[in-house]
Amino acid sequence: MEVKTSLLDNMIGVGDMVLLEPLNENSFIENLRKRFDHNEIYTYIGSVVISMNPYRSLPIFTPEKVEEYRNRNFYELSPHIYALADEAYRSLRDQDKDQCILITGESGAGKTEASKLVMSYVAAVCGKGQEVNKVKEQLLQSNPVLEAFGNAKTVRNDNSSRFGKYMDIEFDFKGDPLGGVISNYLLEKSRVCKQPRGERNFHIFYQLLSGASDDTLAKLKLNRDFSKYNYLSLDSATVNGLDDAASFRTVRNAMQIVGFMEDEVESVLELVAAVLKLGNIEFKPESRVNGFDESRVKDKNDLKEMCELLGIEQSVLERAFSYRTVEAKMEKVSTTLNVAQAYYARDALAKNLYSRLFSWLVTRINESIKAQAKTRHKVMGVLDIYGFEIFEVRDNSFEQFIINYCNEKLQQIFIELTLREEQEEYIREGIEWTNIEYFNNAIICDLIENNQNGILAMLDEECLRPGTVTDETFLDKLNTICAEHQHFESRLSKNSKFLTDHSLPHSCFRIQHYAGKVLYRVEGFVDKNNDLLYRDMSQAMYKATHSLMKQLFPEGNPAKVNLKRPPTAGFQFKASVGGLMRNLQTKNPNYIRCIKPNDKKAAHIFTDSLVCHQVRYLGLMENVRVRRAGYAFRQSYESSLERYKMLCKQTWPHWRGAARDGVEVLLTDCSVPAEEFAYGRSKIFIRNPRTLFTLEERRRACLENLATLIQKIYRGWKCRTQFLLLKKSQVVVSAWYRRYAQQKKYQKIKSSTLVVQSFIRGWKARKILRQLKYEKRCKEAVTTIAAYWHGTQARRELRRLKEVARRKHAVAVIWAYWQGLQVRREYRKFFRANAGRKIYNFTIQRIMHKYFLGLKTTMPSMSPIDNTWPARPFNFLAGTHSELKRIFHFWRCKKYQGQFTEEKKAVYEEKLEASEIFKDKKALYPSSVSQPFKGDYLEIQKNPKYQKLNSAVEDKVLLADVVNKINRANGKGAPRLFLLTKNNFVLADQKTGQVKASVPLPDLTSVSVSTQSDGFFALKLKEGSASAAKGDFLLSSEHLIELITKLHRTGTAAAQRDQINIDISDEFLVHFNQDKVCVKFIQGSPKNGTNAACKRRNNRLLEVSVPSSP
Repeated sequence: MEVKTSLLDNMIGVGDMVLLEPLNENSFIENLRKRFDHNEIYTYIGSVVISMNPYRSLPIFTPEKVEEYRNRNFYELSPHIYALADEAYRSLRDQDKDQCILITGESGAGKTEASKLVMSYVAAVCGKGQEVNKVKEQLLQSNPVLEAFGNAKTVRNDNSSRFGKYMDIEFDFKGDPLGGVISNYLLEKSRVCKQPRGERNFHIFYQLLSGASDDTLAKLKLNRDFSKYNYLSLDSATVNGLDDAASFRTVRNAMQIVGFMEDEVESVLELVAAVLKLGNIEFKPESRVNGFDESRVKDKNDLKEMCELLGIEQSVLERAFSYRTVEAKMEKVSTTLNVAQAYYARDALAKNLYSRLFSWLVTRINESIKAQAKTRHKVMGVLDIYGFEIFEVRDNSFEQFIINYCNEKLQQIFIELTLREEQEEYIREGIEWTNIEYFNNAIICDLIENNQNGILAMLDEECLRPGTVTDETFLDKLNTICAEHQHFESRLSKNSKFLTDHSLPHSCFRIQHYAGKVLYRVEGFVDKNNDLLYRDMSQAMYKATHSLMKQLFPEGNPAKVNLKRPPTAGFQFKASVGGLMRNLQTKNPNYIRCIKPNDKKAAHIFTDSLVCHQVRYLGLMENVRVRRAGYAFRQSYESSLERYKMLCKQTWPHWRGAARDGVEVLLTDCSVPAEEFAYGRSKIFIRNPRTLFTLEERRRACLENLATLIQKIYRGWKCRTQFLLLKKSQVVVSAWYRRYAQQKKYQKIKSSTLVVQSFIRGWKARKILRQLKYEKRCKEAVTTIAAYWHGTQARRELRRLKEVARRKHAVAVIWAYWQGLQVRREYRKFFRANAGRKIYNFTIQRIMHKYFLGLKTTMPSMSPIDNTWPARPFNFLAGTHSELKRIFHFWRCKKYQGQFTEEKKAVYEEKLEASEIFKDKKALYPSSVSQPFKGDYLEIQKNPKYQKLNSAVEDKVLLADVVNKINRANGKGAPRLFLLTKNNFVLADQKTGQVKASVPLPDLTSVSVSTQSDGFFALKLKEGSASAAKGDFLLSSEHLIELITKLHRTGTAAAQRDQINIDISDEFLVHFNQDKVCVKFIQGSPKNGTNAACKRRNNRLLEVSVPSSP
């Protein structure tokens, strides 16, 4: 049986704050300190996880830990963020409940790391597979991109998220991730122009200047020196522990994995460089005739470089910095801008350009990671949003007001969902529900968001009001309308009790939030809420030729001028928060409350006052009281009986009845008072933690007794087993020895018997051998005597025959000499007269005879391309020698031509055309030269499997082969039959033979292939033709050279045109259902060995990995 641990085993402090006794703020903080000192950074409040930032690496996030918490009960192991992630994932997968994980806390508390841990755990425990792994990698790699553009170094955190992020991860019915959607909230764009002392601008600026290559910086017109740019603070330009150059490489790689095209990455970096250049533009006043000052650009070099990056005319942008056009109905009024207004316009443009670029990045990432399937998805949301912020006096401005409003809403939904969860569990278990008193912060939310008298509504009204609008007039309105509200305080309000409150300055107001009182400085509220960008700036940006500018500034389109005032920042954020709350209401919530232990960002330091402050504004004590209002601890009957059954003799070691009956017997035997517990339908509810700790103490003592008993039984068993083993061994050894002795005796008798047998067999064999040798000698003697006799007779006859032959030869020789003498005497007189000419003619004939016989042996080969010929032996044979060479060559060519049939001639013509198309252009061509062009690889005429397909094709089939049709969705290939005739080409299903597509050759415009050794090719069809309704074809074939050559010859003849265009390139576009997809070939090491592999990188890129040439 598997031994399972529990939250209560080996507990340091109290693992669940619900069980804390006594419960007060001091004991709460002390329990957190005790666990933090022992590296226990996680603590529960029921199902809520409190996470302390350790500011160092701990060995609790290993793959072994992931497996340890996988598919385990929430309270089964010690508190961990993996337990909450596993509970949420299993509820989503098994119970079909949409989940959301809310991560809150102040800057530096570890919210971003907590969200990464949740996502990495879900990625580790969900399914595996090529597509699933790709989706998981894209979801995880979206974090570095967003962190680079949305995070910055602050005094509280070196990697502080300056925006709120909510990610919906979508899963299929098996629990495998399909994609995700990211929503961002309130980017702190004011940081682009100005950063507080000790803080930095967004990471991407420093990463670009530190990590980009010299060529990239030159192209972007940038310098590595941070001091060259006004928007970059210098006192914290470098941060210990942050490698900006390495981070830049990580961001570039992450953008490629997510699916950004190279031109998109370049466009983004150009806009980042433009923001830096924009900060260097400075202005000077120039007096006009009417007495007003007009702003002019001091040094136009930065302005010129920025305009070149954005593709905008310098004069257009320069005018936008000097003039402002106001439109009212049909009238336009142009006014000049002074230096202060010009700087305001410059900073407003920089903030809007960067914030809109960030929103475009989020949208672009969503396009790549969104789920492709149309079916219903299960959703897990992860909310990583700024926590409640209370700065020093007069440092809380509009941003803190908006952030704290969002946290008020989150606290409201947290209390509502926690109470609802408690009430549902009580009702589900049949326990009587009693109303719980708690602080309802709805009155604070109403103070801020009320559509009539709310602070945001009055701020919007003040921004839209004609006339002079200042922060003071806004504060006056608040003092008039909100004076009587119990959570609003102002020095100038009608409420007289604050008139003498010197801690409340005149230019500030104070709101009593659920986390405490916060003093807000009203300066900047109106301007930050307006978030105004002059229309001249928008129109100037829209005129830029940069690829992203028209998407980022659509309101600048002159054809769509909208005189309506854009919504304010407060209105937009209120709408976003409302949508977020409605989204969270539909999901089952899970909470992670992050706390930072100190302000020094150092390990092993626990500051009580800082932690106490965070515990208060996170409402953790309120959460514990809500959870403990009824019963502090609950557990299923089965788990409770399994844990405490050793406390009762009736339930130990096994209880045969129902688990609830066993628990009842157990509690009765332990004399637990009836008012301390209640029986639910499936759980036992314990009211007081002391009761639980009493049971734990009794269990611990009982376990010690059981351990002693188990040790005693084990030692007895071990000794008894050792004795039985020795006894058994003695019997075995005796048996083996007796067997060994008998075997030795048997072997000795057997050996003696064999020796006697061998001696007897040897004696008999020698006797037979002597007899055979005697008989053999007698036969050999007779044979030798007969041979000698026959030899003597043969030699006598030979001598007689030789003598007769010599005599006959002598007669013939004498007769021949005599005849010769007679002839010489008769012809001597005629011979002397013609001897010279006859000798000459004889010599010439002899030379000619020798010359022709020599040609016979030195004749060159029958190859028409062999130009060798024997050397000329004599000068008088020069003409004959040349003529014979010419006659031999013509005869040889005629013989060679006679070997060719018409089909073989056509094959050589195709080989010649393939050489013209592919030679020195495609790496696959040399290997195809020696391969004959077969044409019909399927034997379609003979194969009965394709009889139906053969009858469907009217013309003669010139080529039949199996190709792979590439699917744009995943890059995988599906086998298809490719048939080529004189008029069209046909694609059919390999198994059924059903025709999938039949395309006339005149509709084929071009063919695209790569330069490498792969078999991929694209058939591009004429736009507007019926064949091009579903787009082009992307195929792969093992006989690419032959297929393209036959298609080129046949298509050119069928379409009655010059030639079909053959495009040989490593990157080309293919049309798929009105979409353009880029097919890119790269050198790589495919997983399937030596074959090329196609993968879908994103919706607009298919990447083909081709093995490197040896």
